[in-house]
Amino acid sequence: MYSYYVPYNLYLPHWTVDKHTRSTLTMTSNDTTKLAATALVAGGLGALLSYYLSQRQRPSSSPPNALAHTTRTSFIFHDPTNETTPTTSDATVLFPHSHEERMRRRIAARMSIEEENSQPRRSVTVRVPASSANCGPGFDCIGLAVDLWTEVTVSRAETFEITAEGEGADDMPKDETNYIVTGVKAAYETAEKPMPPLKYHIVSRIPYARGLGSSSAAIVAGIIAGLVLAGHRLPVWGSESLLQIAASIEGHPDNVAPVIYGGFQIGIHNGTRWITERIPTPPGLQLVMFIPDFIGKTSAARGLLKDTINRQDAAFNIGRVAFLVHALAVGNLDNLKWGVQDKMHQPQRAAAIYPHLYPMIKAAEEAGACCAYLSGAGPTVMAMTSGASGDIFTQREKERTDFTVARAMMEVAQEFNVKGRIVVTQASQDGARVVKVDPPFSTADITFRDNV
Repeated sequence: MYSYYVPYNLYLPHWTVDKHTRSTLTMTSNDTTKLAATALVAGGLGALLSYYLSQRQRPSSSPPNALAHTTRTSFIFHDPTNETTPTTSDATVLFPHSHEERMRRRIAARMSIEEENSQPRRSVTVRVPASSANCGPGFDCIGLAVDLWTEVTVSRAETFEITAEGEGADDMPKDETNYIVTGVKAAYETAEKPMPPLKYHIVSRIPYARGLGSSSAAIVAGIIAGLVLAGHRLPVWGSESLLQIAASIEGHPDNVAPVIYGGFQIGIHNGTRWITERIPTPPGLQLVMFIPDFIGKTSAARGLLKDTINRQDAAFNIGRVAFLVHALAVGNLDNLKWGVQDKMHQPQRAAAIYPHLYPMIKAAEEAGACCAYLSGAGPTVMAMTSGASGDIFTQREKERTDFTVARAMMEVAQEFNVKGRIVVTQASQDGARVVKVDPPFSTADITFRDNV
């Protein structure tokens, strides 16, 4: 990059005060000459710079009057304005924060190689985490990935078949209404390829229909499996196309975003597409979950909510969401109990179907939990505790609070005659990923994680 320097004293005229009136500013003839010279030099340099930039923008094979070469800066899934979105030249100056533009250029440079390496697969296994949505006041927009995992293997076959083992294996549908199949179909539709007969095997470790994102995990697993089997790849930078497909099926991003990316995620719709951002996860955080034995249907839990809320409740939730995000971002765990308070869905659901909710929240916090809330649409109650460091089984119990909180939550469950169990785990910083594929992506020279 070129820079041009003009001497400081070349273009600053010397103003003097008239000795007789002391009120009129005059400029000497010598200063007038300097100002004229400055204008000539500046004009010449501006013309030279303009010519230089125009030559850089013009392709070497183009005639002198050809338009500057332009390229697409982003790809937006199902964006109707995609073809008419203004584009910028590769000569655009890159700033330190221009991460997406840098990535776009790298992708463009290797696009032909990626297309050559993108081939259909015979079989794929995808690992997906559980998730906990809403986190109190973050209704339909905040969620976190939970360190409980389900593995889904999808293989080409002669006939359609679904087999399952583990959590909820007897309850989940075994036909094409299963969300895994829905995700695979969406992937093949996106790839514009016919969907072949497939066999599905599910090893479920995510409690089914308990407010821990089992449906979102199934959707994301199906989409990823379908994309790999079809040999189709999606744009991410400036688009998050996988998120667009998943959220369009689920209807909101609070579960699917953490399943895809891991960690705490905030998701919103900007009028064109879904976008997400990660919230930092404080170190030492543990999750203590009371999981009832009965199934909670999201549709039934949503039916309890009104279409409108009053201004006072809206202001209450806005403040609590801000407190929640700030507490997580700065690691102030003491403020989490205020940050997860809610008036949009928790009171309504507690009054109608979860009478144990608020007594259990109170008991957990009194036992030392940072906070507790209804996970998703329920019935699971999620408590967060701190103090974990490394492997918890080698750490003294009195340095942690998970046992004390778990016992307090179980006592409330027994008081309300709600049968269930406690699961202690942590937030997952990783999202969904492929753990096995045939034929593999790894080669003799390059080995990917898990030798995929």
